[in-house]
Amino acid sequence: MEFTLEQILIAMILTILAGISTAVGSIIAFFSKNDNFRFLAFGLGFSSGVMIYISFMEILPSAFIDFRKYYNSSYGELLALLCFFGGIFFSAIIDRLIPKDINPHDPKDDLSELKFCLLSDKDKQISNNQSFKKINVKALKRTGIFTALAIALHNFPEGFATFMATLDNISFGIAIAVAVAIHNIPEGIAVSLPIYYATNNKKKAFIYSTLSGIAEPIGAIAGAFLILPVMSELTLAITFAIIAAIMIFISFNELLPAAKAYDKGHDSLYGLVLGMAIMAISLILLNP
Repeated sequence: MEFTLEQILIAMILTILAGISTAVGSIIAFFSKNDNFRFLAFGLGFSSGVMIYISFMEILPSAFIDFRKYYNSSYGELLALLCFFGGIFFSAIIDRLIPKDINPHDPKDDLSELKFCLLSDKDKQISNNQSFKKINVKALKRTGIFTALAIALHNFPEGFATFMATLDNISFGIAIAVAVAIHNIPEGIAVSLPIYYATNNKKKAFIYSTLSGIAEPIGAIAGAFLILPVMSELTLAITFAIIAAIMIFISFNELLPAAKAYDKGHDSLYGLVLGMAIMAISLILLNP
């Protein structure tokens, strides 16, 4: 099974754009003057809705179909499910490798730091005299750097998923790239703020935040070298089952908890439903 140079370039561009969206988190943290995060909660809910819908309604069923071409119906579906749950297990292992205190998907810590960043200078001075007075600069910088490394580790499978999905179906790839990009915004916040507080250097914090997302195209390149030389319909079926698993794990383990942390009322739920609805309609229009 072969892909054109144009397909590969489009897949790589989408993966790069999704990855470097961590920089958006820095921009929000540094320049926003409003501590209302309802839009972020809505966006994270929307992102999870897109990922959940496309995984269960399109990507996993596509893997079932491809497996049936090689095996009988029940045996093929069993193999697809084994690949799917194996992908979830693999994602969980990666998540467990990250120490809890620097895990980038602890939205409560991110939220408190972000709110502090968006305070007025006067309020910051008050906060500095109280809860932020005892900040350990070296420990804070270490937290930011280790968080960047943790996010990089998380982003390897996301880059692989975006790249491979785009190669097979550009509409899948665009949807996943947008969802991953939204998901990367809080990650950018988690990296940039500790480094900024430790160094008082927005440029350095922005660079670290952006670089943490570069792991996604690196993951795509690594996946391409491993998968493309042996690509076939069976390989693609296995890959799609794993991609669906990665998307589901990200949605339930990262996106939805973060969305609820920034939520007021049912913003994340409205985003979730709208994401599913738009994904459903777009797939009908793109695949009549």
